[in-house]
Amino acid sequence: MAIPMTRIMVPQASSSLTLSKSTRVDFLCRCAPSELQPLRSGLSLSAGVHAIPHPDKVEKGGEDALFVSSYRGGVIAVADGVSSWAEQDVDPSLFSKELMANASRLVDDEEVRYDPGFLIDKAHTATTSIGSATIIVAMLEEVGVLKIGNVGDCGLKLLRQGQIIFSTTPQEHYFDCPYQLSSEESAQTYLDASFNIMEVKKGDVIVMGSDGLFDNVFDHEIVDIVTKHTDVAESSRLLAEVASSHSRDPAFESPYALEARAKGFDVPLWKKALGMKLTGGKLDDVTVIVAQVVDS
Repeated sequence: MAIPMTRIMVPQASSSLTLSKSTRVDFLCRCAPSELQPLRSGLSLSAGVHAIPHPDKVEKGGEDALFVSSYRGGVIAVADGVSSWAEQDVDPSLFSKELMANASRLVDDEEVRYDPGFLIDKAHTATTSIGSATIIVAMLEEVGVLKIGNVGDCGLKLLRQGQIIFSTTPQEHYFDCPYQLSSEESAQTYLDASFNIMEVKKGDVIVMGSDGLFDNVFDHEIVDIVTKHTDVAESSRLLAEVASSHSRDPAFESPYALEARAKGFDVPLWKKALGMKLTGGKLDDVTVIVAQVVDS
């Protein structure tokens, strides 16, 4: 029998929620309703989420969107609206919100076959808003198989016993221009996605987020927070807060600044002569999902 979902709107500043194996609902961030089937025995995800919008985008709740579903072993997803659409008087959040709403609605569709590629394709096809977004989807099979699909620079890290054993790789045309699903026919589709299949065990931790997380937080910081704070709601909140803090620090040697310098983006030569260099975090929306693999 289907179990009605609970809709939760994300507050203007930040939000968090924990989804445990006993909470058989969909959690949608600025998305539409869906329905779930009961979980079967095996492994599932216990997830916590936290979102902090860009300071200039608090009023509309930012341009990221996400959903977490307890359907089967569990499904988690993040989409990041491409902000450059604002230059054309288009709200970048509309595309990412609708994309996640469609993904949530279609997660148990027979044609999706519980496959991230088909889910990305059908959700994208159903999205009518103008704009574009990066996306990542992860689906857990109850037998312990995690299926991941991503287009762009939203990311995922899998931790086991205090070590990162897997990370997705960002897809970019060039620095700071990620692959993206779009209303424009010339953009990427699910066929351009990167797909990975990982075997997971009870106790493994998945950290998923928009680039606002990974541009501002180093791997060792992620490991430190997740291992010290085993409550998924608390660790997702702390990761989001650290990312937001780093993003606003002009002196912080962020992952984003290091990558920019490595790719030739730096301060003018006269500043270099004075010993200056490009530093600082990347001010952005920050969306974090932390999910632990548990017994159903």
